[in-house]
Amino acid sequence: MTGIPDVTVQGVDVPALGLGTWRLTSESCERAVREALELGYRHLDTAQAYGNEREVGDALAASEVDREDVFLTTKLGNGNRDHDAVRRSTEESLAKLGTSYVDLLLIHNPMQRVPVAETLRAMDTLVDDGKVRHIGVSNFDVDRLHAAREAADHELLTNQVQFNPYWDQRELLDYCEIHDLLLTAYSPLGHGGVLDDDVLAEVGDRYGKSAAQVAIRWCLQHPNVSVIPKATSRTHIAANRDVFDFELTDDEMERIRRPSKVRALTGAVRSRLGV
Repeated sequence: MTGIPDVTVQGVDVPALGLGTWRLTSESCERAVREALELGYRHLDTAQAYGNEREVGDALAASEVDREDVFLTTKLGNGNRDHDAVRRSTEESLAKLGTSYVDLLLIHNPMQRVPVAETLRAMDTLVDDGKVRHIGVSNFDVDRLHAAREAADHELLTNQVQFNPYWDQRELLDYCEIHDLLLTAYSPLGHGGVLDDDVLAEVGDRYGKSAAQVAIRWCLQHPNVSVIPKATSRTHIAANRDVFDFELTDDEMERIRRPSKVRALTGAVRSRLGV
């Protein structure tokens, strides 16, 4: 028992909370993944572009957790979209991750140079070969997501996008719920922007939780959502996990939701500048 519930879409169980590894590298990445597994996480997210698949794989191999108990995601790099590159790069990812399959392979970003149908055909064959269990996309809007679903032989499992109280993806979330798709939420903390949010702090005081924990809980209480916050320290990894012992009211959910691309982008800029 990990204490982390699953989100079920299309009959597939995905842990509702996972560890994001964007910008985690070298020893800090391996340590974070290892500690997340020790703390009960069973959902790991990486990407070819992150340059840390080997560290994720090393941490998984060193843990006492069985590979079959971990939901492992990676993403195709932007230069690996044509049919041959999809297959070659995925084989390279599997070698770095030290596994014979990944649970989920995503197209990392929409792009026009290679038709999405060509990329998806190669991903479909990887599913048929047993090297990929599920496929999906990341950073697609509703129209592009719909077109990708039409082009794939295997049903897409998820669209991984930024999702937080400042960027609530209402149209996309509705589409995912209607079509039984998972929305995988990255940057649930608004790139750190929620940490000094007075509304989140006030709500958190009622439950003995931090603003960050309230933001993660807000994401989790939406249907068809799995959340993958990034964290490096054991303290933060544990705190992000400690969000299943309280429930926000409907009024609190609506009060916390304050769509603002200014807030979201401010957090992103601050994160990149390290301030």
